[in-house]
Amino acid sequence: MIMNKDKDSKRKQIAILGSTGSIGTQALQVIEEHPDLYEVYALTANNRVEQLIAQVRKFQPEVVVIANEDKYGQLKEALADLPVKVYAGTEAICQMVESGPIDIVLTAMVGYAGLKPTIHAIRARKTIALANKETLVVAGELINQLAQQYHSPILPVDSEHSAVFQCLTGEIGNPIEKIILTASGGPFRTCSMEQLKTVTKVQALKHPNWDMGAKVTIDSASLMNKGFEMIEAKWLFGVAPQQIEVVVHPQSVIHSMVQFEDGSIKAQLGMPDMRLPIQYAFSYPDRVRSSFDRIDFATCSNLTFEQPDTTRFRNLALAYEAMNRGGNMPCIVNAANEVVVASFLKDGISFLGMSDVIEKTMERATFVAAPTYDDYVASDAEARKIAASFVPSFPA
Repeated sequence: MIMNKDKDSKRKQIAILGSTGSIGTQALQVIEEHPDLYEVYALTANNRVEQLIAQVRKFQPEVVVIANEDKYGQLKEALADLPVKVYAGTEAICQMVESGPIDIVLTAMVGYAGLKPTIHAIRARKTIALANKETLVVAGELINQLAQQYHSPILPVDSEHSAVFQCLTGEIGNPIEKIILTASGGPFRTCSMEQLKTVTKVQALKHPNWDMGAKVTIDSASLMNKGFEMIEAKWLFGVAPQQIEVVVHPQSVIHSMVQFEDGSIKAQLGMPDMRLPIQYAFSYPDRVRSSFDRIDFATCSNLTFEQPDTTRFRNLALAYEAMNRGGNMPCIVNAANEVVVASFLKDGISFLGMSDVIEKTMERATFVAAPTYDDYVASDAEARKIAASFVPSFPA
C-alpha cells in the first residue's frame, strides 16, 4: 500500500481506528477544534458506512478503510469524486497503520479486533493513543515487550488511565504504592440482587454519567469494564495486582488517583468528557486550550466514595481472578465477555447470566501460562466457542 501525499509536517497526522464509534467521533471533534495542530490521515470503521462516508467528506483523509469487505463497493462508489484511497478488510487496516506519514494511531476499535492492528502500528514505531483496553487485557505482556522493542510510546486514552498517567507526570523515580481506579458504579449501583435478575438492556444502556458505545456501556453496568481497566493498569504502569484498588465514585469527577509511598495521594479531576483524555494523548507532553466544560464547585459540592460489591457484580471478581492467574486467562475472560454482551444486547441472556457463562468458560478453556501471539488467537477462538455453547440463542 503506497501513500505519497505530502501532508502538512507541522500538524500531527492521526489515524483513527474506529472513527464512527464514541471515541472516534469525539476524537474528530478534538481535531476539528485544533486544525492547526492535528490532521486526519486515515479513518477506519467496521460497518457504519454511511457515517464513515460523511466523515471522509468532512475531514478529507488520505486513506479510508472499511473492515467489512461487503461494504467496500458502497464506500468506493460514494467517494469516487474524492482523491481518497479506499480499502477494505482487516489486513488493509494493518497495512495502513504502518504508513510513513502517520504520527499517532488512535486505537478505538471495540474489543479483540483492535489487537492485530495495534501490533502492526507498534512494529511501525507509531505513537499509540490507546482507547482499546482489550489490547492490553488480552495480550498485555506481548504488547509491552513489543512497545519496548520498537520504542513505540503507548499513551492511555481511557479516562481512568489518563488520570493516572497525568498524576505520574513529574514523579519519575517516586514508587507507586497504590493506584486507585474510580468507577461510577453504573446504572445498577443501588439495585438489589433480586432487581438485577430482571434488568433489561434498555436499562443497562442508560449510563448515568458517560456517553459510550453499547458494548462499553454494558461492560460498565456489569463492572467488567472496571475489571478490564485493572488489568490494563497493571501493564500500563508496571504494578502488581494487589497495588490496584477500585473505588466507586458515583459523580465521576475524580477520574482516578495515585497513592505514593509517603501516603500522599494525587487525583485528576475533570468533567466526565472523553475529549479531555483524547486531547491530552494527542498533545502530550503539552496541554492545549480547549472549550470543554469546567467543573463548577458551587454546584459540584458532594463527592462520595464506596466499596464495589463483588457479590452483586461478580464480573469484577472474575476479572481480578484472571489478572492474578495471568497467562491467557484475561484473553479467555475477554472472549467470553464479548460473546455474552453480544447475546445480552439481543435479549439472549440475562444480566446476571453473563457472569455465569464467563465463569464456566474460565473453568473449561485451556490455560496457557506463557502464551505467544498464536496462543492468544487460539485461546480467543476456543473461549468464544465454549461461551457460545452456553448461550443457545447466540447468533452464529
